[in-house]
Amino acid sequence: MIEWTLWRRVCGGALALMVGLAAAVAHAQTPSFAPAAALDHRYDGDFPFIVGGGVAAFDCDGDRLPELVFAGGAASATLYRNVSAPGGALEFRRETRAALALTGVTSAYPIDIDGDGVSDLALLRVGENVLLRGLGDCRFERANEAWNFAGGAAWSTGFSATWERGATWPTLAVANYIDRVSPDSSQGPCHDNVLMRPAATSRSFAAPYTLSPGHCALSILFSDWNASGAADLRISNDRQYYRDGEEQLWRMSPGAVPQAYRRAEGWRRLNIWGMGIASRDITGDGRPEYFLTSMADNKLRTLAADAGAAPTYRDIALARGATAHRPTSGSDQARPSTGWHTAFADVNNDGRDDIFIVKGNVGVMAEFAQHDPNVLLLARADGRFADVAMAARVASPHRGRGGAVVDLNGDGHLDIVVVNHSSPVEMWRNIGKSGNWLAVELRQTGGNRDAIGAWIEVTAGPHRQLREVTIGGGHASGVLVPQHFGLGENSEVRVRVRWPGADIWQDWQAADVNTVVTVVRP
Repeated sequence: MIEWTLWRRVCGGALALMVGLAAAVAHAQTPSFAPAAALDHRYDGDFPFIVGGGVAAFDCDGDRLPELVFAGGAASATLYRNVSAPGGALEFRRETRAALALTGVTSAYPIDIDGDGVSDLALLRVGENVLLRGLGDCRFERANEAWNFAGGAAWSTGFSATWERGATWPTLAVANYIDRVSPDSSQGPCHDNVLMRPAATSRSFAAPYTLSPGHCALSILFSDWNASGAADLRISNDRQYYRDGEEQLWRMSPGAVPQAYRRAEGWRRLNIWGMGIASRDITGDGRPEYFLTSMADNKLRTLAADAGAAPTYRDIALARGATAHRPTSGSDQARPSTGWHTAFADVNNDGRDDIFIVKGNVGVMAEFAQHDPNVLLLARADGRFADVAMAARVASPHRGRGGAVVDLNGDGHLDIVVVNHSSPVEMWRNIGKSGNWLAVELRQTGGNRDAIGAWIEVTAGPHRQLREVTIGGGHASGVLVPQHFGLGENSEVRVRVRWPGADIWQDWQAADVNTVVTVVRP
């Protein structure tokens, strides 16, 4: 555990900096949210459901508005159909068919595995993980056997997917947590993680690889960290349980067994209570930064200036006011926070990505804040962040876990969903007056319908935004919707795409603001 006296001395100044930054944020920049009607669902259960609690946001009925599928833990997973009027109040109708009504679900991720244009679901569980094939109109069927998917029997918590170069079928990665059967083994109490590549001769999966050692992973993400055109696998691990472990990055070379990057290759040891991953290029260098949630000390990692081709990262969270290491409001500001799901998202459409963090005590950890509100770090023009969650009215003190920042009613303003442990799901509608926006939907044939692994570049006035399209990360939660870009007051916007497996960018094309544009691969 951290030596708290030293921690308070080092981080006390950071709290003062964060408070000062918050005071400096202009009122007009702060988004405004209104609580939506409560959903009658909660993530519940004791150990082993202390982690997880995810939500999948995706359109499963073709009306361009995302539905929500919630993990239930000891209770059943649940689907809520989006029946909101476009641009209107957020309204959802509970509608869970038998194939989806599973217990033991910790995490939910949407993905079109078979490329048929209908989103499927990956449900991770304490026990067998399940892939559900989408049938349209929010109907699903179990697909483990048809796709030769090895569901395993571990305590699974995180999921990611990529299409390796030339593949029409995805490679899947599953993050596993504590070994409930042999927690005192000589290798430590953590399960190994699992990688599943496509079978050579059919639209199904080959026998799984074991990614060993596992260090009790809570989040996992395929990401093109060096802009090479291919994704490697980043894993965030919970140091509460592992022995001699650390954060991990695995090299993914087509046809080769994955290998963890080593010290000699530039990877530096990092030990955190790793819970969630968010990725976004916020420096404009064409390579993503990574926000890693933790207890007491969140990280914002960027490639070091002298990294060259090596995966050598430095932390810029303190310099940018993004440590979010303890509450900035409420009655428990003297104790450290616990961060879970996190996402980059431009909630005020000013052209700069903000950071949302779901927070909440594990349950009975007295040394950590019990009143631990969610955090909304608003990006400033100087590159620093300030927490405006209280002013924006999203600083819920419940024990948060998973979440999503997504446009639920199609009005171009990002709304927020949070899954709480032992308390009902919360939703907030974004009602703030904000700038222009653009949503970009990618489409291609050949298996990877949503062009996972593509890069999108959008320019509008002085703003240039680069975005990698990924599946995974966060904490137990996934979103599969058009990519949202805030544009500020700019009314002229251009878009171009570097498609998966391509070495050059597609030509620029103009787009209308405040619309969803579909870009089809030539």
